[in-house]
Amino acid sequence: MTAASQAPARRHDHDRDAPASGPSAPPAAQPRPGPSRLTGLWPYLLVAPTLVGTAYLLLYPLIRSVVISFQHFRTGELIRGGAEFVGLENYLEVLGGAEFWAVVRRTLLWTAVNVTLIMVISTAVALMITRLGRGMRLAVMGGLVLTWATPALAATTVFQWLFQSRLGVVNRLLTGLGLESFQDYTWFADGTSTFVILVALVVWQSVPFAALTLYAALTTIPAELYEAARIDGATGRQVFASVTFPILRPLFGLITSLEVIWVFKCFTQIWAISRGGPGEATTTLPVYAFQVAQSLHKYDLGSAISTLTVLILVVLLITHLRRMLRHEGEQP
Repeated sequence: MTAASQAPARRHDHDRDAPASGPSAPPAAQPRPGPSRLTGLWPYLLVAPTLVGTAYLLLYPLIRSVVISFQHFRTGELIRGGAEFVGLENYLEVLGGAEFWAVVRRTLLWTAVNVTLIMVISTAVALMITRLGRGMRLAVMGGLVLTWATPALAATTVFQWLFQSRLGVVNRLLTGLGLESFQDYTWFADGTSTFVILVALVVWQSVPFAALTLYAALTTIPAELYEAARIDGATGRQVFASVTFPILRPLFGLITSLEVIWVFKCFTQIWAISRGGPGEATTTLPVYAFQVAQSLHKYDLGSAISTLTVLILVVLLITHLRRMLRHEGEQP
């Protein structure tokens, strides 16, 4: 066989041994390793210190207070330990006293007056902000933020100075207007005037949060709804009742719940100004629990009052939320 005839054979053998031309099959996909158990637990490990700290700072005092409310826990037990469980004896003593129910009624009045004023004034301020120009709107919102950021004790000190008998600004203004009866008038010696001053202080501190929240919600309402209502001849009050309030009803309910919590447990302002006085004119449940526990050293009764305060607040909030949900269910 000649070399010329052997060349095609060698080329044939080479082509037969070479891989087939054309698109090659993709390599088999390798199984990806699944996440390890540590990887799945890592987010929980990161937040665990915060959760443990929160539980210790919030849940432990609550549980400890509830436990003490079922014990005989006075100064002796505080020093040497060994508190004895007495069942419901502390609760029966607290609930059987007329003073406790008087404080409950005063606390409910305090909460109702403050929350009503806060919601009415906050709504009016939020509606006013929407009608202001850019510069004035920023100025008003800045003032609200500064008011909200003022520490409670600092604001309380300012109000004490405003209503001080001799150097107070309020007495000077009233005297300058010809009301001579307010010369050196002692506001904090009268229970009603002290109650009114405290209401003004708490409302002043609470309005910024509610007003800014409502203003932010008002900006989300489509302008077409207001235009349609005005074309139909609706007044401003009718526009609010038929457009604004129905749309923002859940937010109004949420803000009201938050304000009820904040006002009901208010302690710092009352204690700093009047310590619950004069007499018992400004003694609310948190102040009453502190007085019984710290002044009378009856820690068991103070814990019982604190537990009852939490229960009353929970009942108020559940009632409010159920009413709000019922109104939501009645909406078409």
